[in-house]
Amino acid sequence: MSGPRVVALGGGHGLAATLRSLRKLTTNLTAIVTVADNGGSSGRLREEFNSLPPGDLRMALAALCADDEWGRSWAEIMQYRFTSSGELNGHALGNLLLTALWDRDEDPVQGLDRVGALLKVVGRVLPMALEPLDIEGVFKTWEGTHVVRGQKEVAVAKGSLENLRLIPENPTPTHEGLAAIANADYITFGPGSWFSSVLPHVLVAQQRKAIVESRATKVIILNLDAAPHMKGDELAGSSPADHLHVLRSFAPDLACDIALVDSAVASQSDVLSELEQLVSGMGGRVIVADLASHPGSNHHDSEKLFSAFSHIFQ
Repeated sequence: MSGPRVVALGGGHGLAATLRSLRKLTTNLTAIVTVADNGGSSGRLREEFNSLPPGDLRMALAALCADDEWGRSWAEIMQYRFTSSGELNGHALGNLLLTALWDRDEDPVQGLDRVGALLKVVGRVLPMALEPLDIEGVFKTWEGTHVVRGQKEVAVAKGSLENLRLIPENPTPTHEGLAAIANADYITFGPGSWFSSVLPHVLVAQQRKAIVESRATKVIILNLDAAPHMKGDELAGSSPADHLHVLRSFAPDLACDIALVDSAVASQSDVLSELEQLVSGMGGRVIVADLASHPGSNHHDSEKLFSAFSHIFQ
C-alpha cells in the first residue's frame, strides 16, 4: 500500500483518532504534532531535561502502530504508565524512551525516527517545532481582560479569546515537515483542542506560509462539541462556523477545501447553512458524516473517520 501523500496536523487524542484512520489508507503519512504540553509526565520531563514535551508525539507514534500483534503490543507498551509512590509515578514509558533518545542524540527528529522504526509505524511523526513552546492566550470576561500562559491553562481558560501566541514567537519548524507539507496531496487539521492543538499550527510563521502555498486539498475536521447544547472548555457550545472564524482570524489566507462535520452537529438549527456559506467563501464544500464514537460523545470514532476519508480520497 502506498496511497496519497497526507500530512496530519494536530495533537492529543483528536490527532490520534485521525492517524488511526489514515494509516489504513496510505503509508505516505506524516503527522506534525504540537509541542507545547506543560502538564503531567510531559511537563515534568520537559522541565527536567529542557526537551520537547513527548506526550503528544508518543500518542501519535502509538496511533500509527500497525494493527497486528507487533503493532498492538508496542502501542500498549508505549502508552504504559507507571503507578508508584516514587519519581516514576505517572510517567508513560514512551515518554521516557523518547526523552532518553533526545538526551543522548540531541536530535528530536532522529529520535522519533528511531522509535518509529522500532515500532514499525505506518508513516512518520514530526514535531511542529524543534524547541519546546509555550502558548499564551488573552481572554476577555465580564471582569476584564486577562492573560493565561500554558497549554493546559489555556485549554480551560474562561472567556472569549482575544489573542493567542506562541513563546518563542518565531519557532523553527523541521525541514522534513515543511517538505512534507509542500509535497502533500491532502493536509488535515484536527480534531482536538482548538486553542492548543489546532491553532498553534498556523502560529508558526514558516509552517503557515507552507500550508497556504501548498496545493494540497485542505481538510478541516470539526469538533463534536461544536453544538449549542454542548458544555466544556474553549469553544464548546460554539458553532462549527465559529470554529472556522477563529482559525481564519489567525490564518486569513488559509483555504478550506473540505470541512468535515458530524451529522448530529450539522442537524442543529441553522448550523449547516451557516457553515456551508462560510466554507463556500473559503473555496470549499462541507461533507456531513456520522463521526462520533457514540451519540453525544465528544470523541471521534477512527473507523467512521476511515469511512469519511475513504470517500474524500476517491
